[in-house]
Amino acid sequence: MKNEILNLLKREGMISEEINDANINEFADLIEEIGKNETEYIKSSEISQDLNTKYVGKNLYVFSEVSSTNTIAKFLSQNGIGNGSVVIAEKQTAGRGRSGKSWESPLGGIWLSIILTPDVDYSKIPLITLATGVAVAKTLEKMGVENPEIKWPNDIMINGKKVCGILTEAITNFNTIEHVIIGVGIDANLSIEDFPEELQNTTTTLEKEIGRVNENLLIKTFLEELEKISELFNSKRYEDILKEWRKRSYTIGKVVEVKKPFNRSYDAYAVGISKEGALIVEKTDGTLEKVISGECLIKKLN
Repeated sequence: MKNEILNLLKREGMISEEINDANINEFADLIEEIGKNETEYIKSSEISQDLNTKYVGKNLYVFSEVSSTNTIAKFLSQNGIGNGSVVIAEKQTAGRGRSGKSWESPLGGIWLSIILTPDVDYSKIPLITLATGVAVAKTLEKMGVENPEIKWPNDIMINGKKVCGILTEAITNFNTIEHVIIGVGIDANLSIEDFPEELQNTTTTLEKEIGRVNENLLIKTFLEELEKISELFNSKRYEDILKEWRKRSYTIGKVVEVKKPFNRSYDAYAVGISKEGALIVEKTDGTLEKVISGECLIKKLN
């Protein structure tokens, strides 16, 4: 994280190139200052205008380019930036997905992270990811996408192809959650050719599906939907969230390959979702198992 912050400050000309081992905690004010500057495409003023939220998005920090919005959000969260603050980048140079995978983040996409401080224990983190997926799906519906679906645990699909990924990271102190950072990447005004060849058959974009979208309106709509679903979460109305998730599930009812740590994997049938947010699968021997972590691939049947 330290190198990321130093590189951003150097790129903006706010510290000299010679500083390599400065006290990173002294630079929170500089990061906030950069984040309040105008950028070319993402406009804080347009997002904030008539934004119908109580706390999500009331503090916006927009950057032309960062390595990872989650990294910046983590830093700000540990330096006094409050609940509901949002970090947005027009471009990420080292975006991250689950399990340390890279996430392509060129100009034209929506790359943002939200800082939340939910009063819950660590076991509820998977539900936060599912709730965010519902917020993204509802946002895409409002933008004109027909039947966006959610692939467990963190992908949004259109016509069987990925258009959005979610990365949830918790900052903890012993067993207490101090902050949750939710990273969201939406392939918005991009063409398939903007992605590496190996991703082009499994990825789609909003531009391809519904035409170019207003990026600022998309972000504003998402922040409003996220706060609505967050209020359900804060009220412990978890079943309401799961009901919305199940209606949009891309995974339930399909044969899947469950990939576990240490290269272990097995095929199973996705039966449902538990109240904790775990995927329930039926293995080939007829036993049921809850999949809490790992990767789930949809199997194509011949």
